Amino acid sequence: MGKTMREALDISAYLVVGPENTEGRPVREIVRAALKAGFSCVQIRSKEASAREMIALLGEAAEEIRAAGVSEHVALLADDRLDVVLAARKMGIKADGVHVGQSDIPPEICRAYLGEEAVVGLSARTDELLAYVRDTDTSAIDYFGAGPLHETATKPDCGRDAQGNIITRSFEEIEELARVSKIPVVVGGGVKLPDIPALAKTGVDGFFVVSAVAGAPDPEKAAKELVDAWQAGKAATSGAKK
Repeated sequence: MGKTMREALDISAYLVVGPENTEGRPVREIVRAALKAGFSCVQIRSKEASAREMIALLGEAAEEIRAAGVSEHVALLADDRLDVVLAARKMGIKADGVHVGQSDIPPEICRAYLGEEAVVGLSARTDELLAYVRDTDTSAIDYFGAGPLHETATKPDCGRDAQGNIITRSFEEIEELARVSKIPVVVGGGVKLPDIPALAKTGVDGFFVVSAVAGAPDPEKAAKELVDAWQAGKAATSGAKK
């Protein structure tokens, strides 16, 4: 028996993409480029696409993952839309799970509908982040998404403090987050190539990007630079610990 996607999950290089992020290029082209470069997880996210458009995007991404020969270990997720994942599966599309935020359908409900082998990710609360990650029940979820590292135009509604200022994360906070979390953590939000070495040193399990790949003039080149920098950063960190 091979591993389930939940067991094989690799969030080290995580692409988030929708039609509004691609500079007019097809989403599947960006997915293809990221897969060629070694990205390990794909999330389709769009606040503009209809349910049917989301299903079609999942279908195209699943085709690209299959064509690349990585269906067994690259997870394909939809942001927020449990209904879209269920419909896509009913239509024969290999959708592996869902990523939800704090105001979306609760992860335990997603788990109940999608089954034990599916992947369910959760955006960690922005306020009181460390306490939330340390204390929350993680039995229904496979990883936390955290951030933003910087202010980012692709998610202008990210967390704010009591004064309305956008909360961003320092590398020190991220290191503490990795230490207290019981499950893997992926960090994003404005992440660019120069951030990757420091992020790799924090102990988190991966980075997620939108514009750094989907908005790049050469998405495959940009994606490869990110993957190479992450792997080099991780290698340097593990070498330093020996």
